[in-house]
Order: sequence, then C-alpha cells, then structure tokens
Amino acid sequence: MKLKTPLLALLLAAPLALLARTDGAIPNAPTQDQATAAKLVYGLLSDSRYAYRPRALDDALSADIYKRYLEALDPNKQFFTAQDVTKFDAYKTRLDDAIKSGDLSPAYAIFAAYRERALSRAQYARDLLKQDNFDFSTKDSFRFDRKDVPWEADEAALNTVWKESVRNDWLRLKLAGKQPDEIRKTLDKRYANLVQSIGELKGEDVFQSFLNSYANAVDPHTDYFTPRTADNFNLTMSNTLEGIGAVLQKQDDVVAIREIVAGGPASKTGKVKPGDRVMAVGQGSSGPMEDVVGWRIDDVVAKIRGTKGTTVRLDIVPAESPLDAKPVRVNIVRDRVRLEDQAAKAETIDVPATNGKPAQKIGVIKLPAFYQDFDARRRGDKDFASATRDVAKLLGTLREQKVDGVVLDLRNNGGGSLDEAIELTGLFIDEGPVVQVRESGGRVTVNGDDDKQIAWEGPLAVLINRGSASASEIFAGAIQDYGRGLVIGETTFGKGTVQTLLDLDRWPANEAARFGQVKLTVQQFFRVSGSSTQHKGVVPDIAFPASVDASEFGESTYDNALPWARIAAVPHTAYGDFRPILTTLEQRHAQRIAKDPEFQWWQQDVEQFRKERADKSISLNEADRRAERDREDAKRKQRQAERAKLGLALDPLADDDDDGLQASERDIAKDAQRDKLAEKRPDPLLREAATILGDAVGLLNADRQLSAKVLPTARSPGHWAD
Repeated sequence: MKLKTPLLALLLAAPLALLARTDGAIPNAPTQDQATAAKLVYGLLSDSRYAYRPRALDDALSADIYKRYLEALDPNKQFFTAQDVTKFDAYKTRLDDAIKSGDLSPAYAIFAAYRERALSRAQYARDLLKQDNFDFSTKDSFRFDRKDVPWEADEAALNTVWKESVRNDWLRLKLAGKQPDEIRKTLDKRYANLVQSIGELKGEDVFQSFLNSYANAVDPHTDYFTPRTADNFNLTMSNTLEGIGAVLQKQDDVVAIREIVAGGPASKTGKVKPGDRVMAVGQGSSGPMEDVVGWRIDDVVAKIRGTKGTTVRLDIVPAESPLDAKPVRVNIVRDRVRLEDQAAKAETIDVPATNGKPAQKIGVIKLPAFYQDFDARRRGDKDFASATRDVAKLLGTLREQKVDGVVLDLRNNGGGSLDEAIELTGLFIDEGPVVQVRESGGRVTVNGDDDKQIAWEGPLAVLINRGSASASEIFAGAIQDYGRGLVIGETTFGKGTVQTLLDLDRWPANEAARFGQVKLTVQQFFRVSGSSTQHKGVVPDIAFPASVDASEFGESTYDNALPWARIAAVPHTAYGDFRPILTTLEQRHAQRIAKDPEFQWWQQDVEQFRKERADKSISLNEADRRAERDREDAKRKQRQAERAKLGLALDPLADDDDDGLQASERDIAKDAQRDKLAEKRPDPLLREAATILGDAVGLLNADRQLSAKVLPTARSPGHWAD
C-alpha cells in the first residue's frame, strides 16, 4: 500500500487543509544536502541495477512529474486556476534538468504560488463567515470530489467553489444543532488552524513532496523519505519505539495525549491520561524546559522520543483544567514500547449448532500488518517484535482453549515484511516454497519455509478484503495454492511488487543521516502456482460482496502500475482440494446471510456508500439534508431495537451522532474512547467467516471419504478430520 508523505497527509486531510501564512518559513531553493539527495534519487530510479522498472528522466517523464506535483499540492483543484496552470506549463519539460542538476527552483516557485493562492482562499473563506446567514433553500450542491474536474478558469470561479464548501461546513454544524454564533466561531477557528498547519510546513516537506512526484511517476510504490520520515516509517515497520508510550494528537495550538499505551512508561507514572495537553518538554532530570505550544506535532514527538533509560520531563495541563492553568511537571523514564494497536490479537467466536453439526468454538487472530523489528533482530535481541512470533504464541493459546478452527483476519492489512509473510506461512505448512520473486534482469528466486514444525495443523481460513495487499496477498495466495485453508472475503488489492529501503547516506557513507531513504520497487513476486497477484489480486474461495469498486481502489487504479504476468509454477504439496465442498458452503452461506440482519445491514450500508461516492457531491438544501439525517437516525434506532429484540449484541456507537466537527475539534479523550468502542461493534463478516469454516469442518467430519480426498496423508492438518 502507498504511504502518504507528511506533506500529502496534511494536504489530503480535509477540503480546506491547504492554507498558509506568509512568514517566509519555506525557502525558495533546496539545501545542498537536498540537492545532492535529488541527484542520488535520479541515479537509483534510472538504473536497472536497482529499480525493477527504471525510467529515463527525460522531457516525457518531466511532464508526468509536473502533473503529479500539481496534484499533490492541489488534489481537489481548489487553489490553482487554469490561468495559474498555464503559467506553470513553462516548467513542464524543465523538471528533469532540475532534478539532474539539483537546482529545484521550479518546484519551489510553484509552491510559492500555491502558498499565495492558499492564503487568498483562506481569507475569502473567513470573510464569508461575516455575513448574516446562508441560504439553504436552493437546490445547490457541493461537489466534494473534484480531482477529475477541469481547473477553474479564474478567481471568480474559484470563489463559487469555496462558497459552496463553506456553506457545506456551516450546514453540517447547523444540522448538528449548533447556533450561528457557535458555528461562526468554530469555522473561523478551523480555517485559522488550517492556515497555521500549512505555515508549519518546512522546506524538507516541499522537497519530499516534489521528489515523491518523481518517484511515483516511475512506480506507484516507490517513495522518497526524508531522514525524519524514514525514521517514522522504520518505527511503523518494527512496531516498536523508544519513548514514553503515548499517542499524540494536535489540537489547536497544542499537542495533546490521545492514548496511553498500557504498561508503557507514561502509563506506569499514573500521572498522564488522554486529553492532557503538553505545554513544554525538557531533557534529563533537570535543566531548561522548552515551550512547545504552536509547534507541529512531529517536532514535539521528536523531543519526547529518546533512548531507553533516559528521562524526559513534560509540563502538562490536565484535560479537565483550562488551558491557562498552571502545568503539572511529570518525569518519565523512556523505555522500549510495543505498539499494541498494530500487534496481532486473538479472540474466539462461538458458532451455534446447526445443520446437524455440534456447536463449535472458532479462534480468530487479527493481524493488522506484517511487522518486524529489523534492527532488533540484527542485534540478536531474542524478543524482537515479529508478526510471526506473535501469531505463533496466539496459536498456542487458542490450541489450549481447544478451538475447532482458526480464522486469520487480514482485512485491511496492507502488508509489510516479505520475510514475515514467508515465515507466517511456515506456521501452517510442513515445508516448501511460499513465493517466487523475479528481479529486473529476469532471474527468478524461490523463497520458502524450511522449518518442518507446524504451529497449527487444524482447520484454517483466511479472511481478506480489498485492503489486503502485498504480504497479505503472498500469505493468502500460498495458503490457497497449498489447499491448506479456505480463503474468504473480497478480491485483494492486487499489489504484486516487492520494495526495499535503500539508505542514500551510504552513497557516500556518512555518520549522520542527511539524504534520506528511497523505498524502491526491486522485484515482482509470483505465487507458487506461477500467477502474479499484480492487478488480479487473490480471488477468494467464498466471496463476500465487494465493499469498494475495483475501479476506485486497488492496484488497477494506478496509471503506471506493472501489468499482470505469469511464470512457471514450482512443485509444492497439495494439502487439499476444497472444490468438492465449495458449492455446499456457498449455498449455506447464501441461505444464512439472507436471514442475518447484521449482514444485510452491512450490504445496505455498502451499497449506500458506493452510491454516495459515485455522486461525488452533496445537496446544500437544508430540508433535503435534514430529511436524510432523520432517515439515518431512524435507521440506527430501528436497527438497535431489532438487535435488542433478537438478542444480538448491541452497537455501542449506535447513538453516536455526527456532530459536524473534525477530529481536532472534538474532545480528544472522548474521541479516543469512541475509537475503542468501535472495535466492539458487531462484525457480521468475521462471524460469517467463522461459521463458514465451521461448516467446512462439519462437512469433512460427516464424510470420511470426502475427507480423504480433501486432506493430505502426510503432515496433514489432521484436526480437520477429528
């Protein structure tokens, strides 16, 4: 899956998230190190010894980079006009020379114009709030998805776009019960905060965004990381960090604590809680405190993180106190912290007796990512973070609970470590090939599991959706090719390429990180059956309705993605063939979901979401919007009442109405609690996947002759026939 850069994350956060202040914080040219980094990136992306599909940096690629850079700055076409773009066209075929020479002044010139336009748009939005009222009786609409529309001709045309945007923001708050003065205050603060957000951007953000426009023009999964972004990416991949164990969130001018990691250093003090605001940070047990009010969040995070065993002091204003209250000083000793939200977790689902089979207990392991702490593993740390090691431990726990089968939930798992995908597959097979990788020169290498130990020999299902990508597709494809388990859900993302991180500071070597890293596509992977997952993804054995259209999300949406390909298959064990029972499983599945209200509601919500997304616009008529809101309220209440009547688990967020506020405007502690409650919402897809697996077990147990056809004879998942 693609990783948004810090700049892009800001730019895509909201329709109005591109406002700026004119404080001169952004330079008009790169630093010498950045100029050198640009040349190094050029050397990598144009060299077939490194890039899987290199592209010559010429005028044609320059035009592509130019297009992507404008899209990165103004993805919703709300700032630049057609007149602006016509002026920028002079740079269209000059960006290749700029990158080769390290003189990126054209990129900075375009950004300077963007800042000027953004400031003008921000002021216009704030001026609109001064009028007495807005007319919501017309049949006007606001187009929230503008990426495919032409650039507006001039400033007057953009005024119309922005007026619709502000009217939509106002109407959302009005429908949530806010009064005009409160709405005006909230929106003015919102737009002012967005001005500040863009004002916090640095030259390194602009540089990274431009170089990413180059990297993405070569390949959709190739990215450039500044040194700081590279550190954050590596922390995400390792699922560990050294710090205080707290998740931070920006709110207005301050950084607040959104979540405390259980068992982490901050948690152990008992003095820090969600909603507390960080006003100042000090290093060591004594010394000066540095005021961090008004800082961007990653700068505050950099001050709080640090080496295990060192002390950091925080001046905190408690969540229940006014912002001008006297801060409380908290000393925290940093430690190594596991990011538990991204770690594998296990639970069980009870499947009631039906169709002549007894009640069953199905274990579920949810794996959000294929993480591994590469540095800790290289250091020989015996307790390094690893998705495979964590899943193996959870399988042991589920085995002790005598579960009848295991569902590995890979929904929205965007991938991670290739090694982890291979090793995780090895938990369920004896030994053998798992994935084939082809390099740019055509050489194919087979990577596999050579450990004969199996952590789970019993019934297995893999639950996937369109958000399952890369390493998830390697694992699901291998399990399917081996006939080791059922694959259930939606067709996956369709990413069939392998990336590696290349440290630019090694060319030449430097003591301190100066040039950053490149996440570079270096290989294409293929299943042991010889088929690539590129574009096609992994097609499930039992399919659920698609939650998103493949034309809107997935590898096929990238205009420069590699094509699908096939190579020769490699010999591998056929653990089983589920085809003899698929028809029966599908029939039972169809009969069951037709009577399952939660599954039906999910399908209805998916259809509604897809319809609204296809419309790309929303009405600005108050009566229409209020009627729609009332229908949604009634629908939630009706569903909750039916849950209670049928004895189903209630939705803990059924009464959580849209307040019209953005996340940074809500009470952080309550918002974090809302996220926790969301994890407990009914999940009809997971329950149905567990039931399908239970059906498969029952069918095989009922027919030993069929079991003999489906199950292997050696090192088999023998619990299938118990």
